[in-house]
Amino acid sequence: MPLQQGSARVRQRTVLLVGIAVLLAALVLAVVLASLLTHGRHEASPEMLKWKDRGTTKNLQEVILGRCYNYITAQHPELGDKDCLKIWESLKDAFIYKNPCNITPEDYQPLMELASHPIPCNKSLFWSKTGDLAHRYTKSNQNFLTLEDTLLGYMADKVSWCGDPSAPGINYESCPKRSECESNPGSVFWKTASKMFAEAACGVVQVLLNGSVEAGAFRSSSIFGSIEVFNLDPDKVSEVHIWLMQDIGGPQSESCSGHSIQRLMNILEERNFKIICEDNYRPVQLLQCVHNPDHTDCRLCTNSSAIP
Repeated sequence: MPLQQGSARVRQRTVLLVGIAVLLAALVLAVVLASLLTHGRHEASPEMLKWKDRGTTKNLQEVILGRCYNYITAQHPELGDKDCLKIWESLKDAFIYKNPCNITPEDYQPLMELASHPIPCNKSLFWSKTGDLAHRYTKSNQNFLTLEDTLLGYMADKVSWCGDPSAPGINYESCPKRSECESNPGSVFWKTASKMFAEAACGVVQVLLNGSVEAGAFRSSSIFGSIEVFNLDPDKVSEVHIWLMQDIGGPQSESCSGHSIQRLMNILEERNFKIICEDNYRPVQLLQCVHNPDHTDCRLCTNSSAIP
């Protein structure tokens, strides 16, 4: 009897030790598997690239869709057949999961085709270093349109976006500046949209430039100077009107006879455009005077000059 009890205790201890050994083995296996899975996730989702400019606008999809629907329903119901969901998807496909320094105009081509619409003749207004003034003018005078007044420009104005090869494919923390890489999503978008806007211009076109910029009103490095002016079609555009505006009370760095304006005129003449340049175009100057009505530049007898 004592022998049987002893052997039973031995069997119990053996079963207990085996159980503990199995449990320990299972724990070790679980730790190893967890480590492998965690390591795999880190490899699949590396840290996002870091840049110097602001990241993708929060709630970008809702912002783009909201602007699109507002534009085609409230502002331009004649464009009601535009598909805002497809427009958003084409914009997203242009940059999501892509290195933000490797964007091409071809990436945006589907978006350009979906969102483009006719620009009436004599309404195109181009600008450089006068964005705020140009947009205030088109808001007060519906006879003119800047790029930002088209569907494409309206949706993208003051919005930023960029992708990243790692999940979730959109970088909300930072995007590259132009100085970091030329082929970033924002720069390529605006260059592509500006080219299309210039190609669509017809009749008389207007150009609003800043005569108070010390470096010159016309800059070859600007989007207007490097893209738009060279994509105006001489067969469609009959005349180019240059409105050279100087800040109220600000420096008068350049007039229509200035060096940079003469360079612009030479480019336009070589492309067979008729040109008129006017210093301080009065209807635009009146908008400037809203903020400084008592300045001498804002008196009713202020003269403006036009150079044919």
